[in-house]
Amino acid sequence: MAASGTTWVLDIINYKNEYRYIFEPFHLHEVEICRGFKRQQYLRPDDRREDLLHPARIILSGQLRNHWADRFYSGAVSGRRLIKDIRVNLMLGWISANFPRMPVLFLLRHPYAVVYSRIERGWKPRMGALLSQRELVEDFLEPFEDEMRSAKTDFERHIFSWCVQNYVPLTQLGDGEFHLTFYENLCEDPEGEVKRLFAFLDKGFYASVLDTLKKPSVLSGEGRAIRSGERLVDCWRKHVTGAQLRRAVEILGLFELDKVYSEEAMPNASGAHALILTGNYGTNHE
Repeated sequence: MAASGTTWVLDIINYKNEYRYIFEPFHLHEVEICRGFKRQQYLRPDDRREDLLHPARIILSGQLRNHWADRFYSGAVSGRRLIKDIRVNLMLGWISANFPRMPVLFLLRHPYAVVYSRIERGWKPRMGALLSQRELVEDFLEPFEDEMRSAKTDFERHIFSWCVQNYVPLTQLGDGEFHLTFYENLCEDPEGEVKRLFAFLDKGFYASVLDTLKKPSVLSGEGRAIRSGERLVDCWRKHVTGAQLRRAVEILGLFELDKVYSEEAMPNASGAHALILTGNYGTNHE
């Protein structure tokens, strides 16, 4: 999701500038071939509509040339692509089913940190974009629909949005179909988390990559904060009230995501992997 540190992670992976960086190519307002996608589009893995598969092929094969998607392209010639997109969470099962050879990395960050950042930037939750998609409601949201529609504050709506956009891919993708990275682990155990990430990508690990963690990305300040000693994993605490915390835990519990994140700053990785193992919707739907 936006405000989760995705650009920072991409900078870490591409620290030697060996990939062509493709930035958020499924943005329906900035990339013309994606006008057929909805905002926060959900797609079932067995959806074979060519009007959606065709633009995805162009993007994932590297044929796309676009001012938005290429905004951070350095010009380096490379046969390898690194695609970052915050708008495809609900399409990951579909992407994995239709383009199974592409490695998928999924980044999780504490919902309170993400929600605080989104509210601070003045971003509004877009619950209608989720609840208006019939297939998404049928496949995932029916048990939560009444609670979602009765949310009273933007904070609650943002928490619900975070839950949906993380619950769907965690329970839809099968174990081994993607790599799960935790933002908090990158902050607190950078060497261990980067080693796990690079092992998934079959990349050699060199200590020099850790220097990249201290450099702020073009869209965020994570590296700058780490360099100054600021603790990023719980900086949200002073901005979230006790009542908001209690309500957020209730909402997370509806989705069983309280097994991953709670009032503690650090994630429970085993809780996330338990969700993955009990979900597997993407492999069973067909």
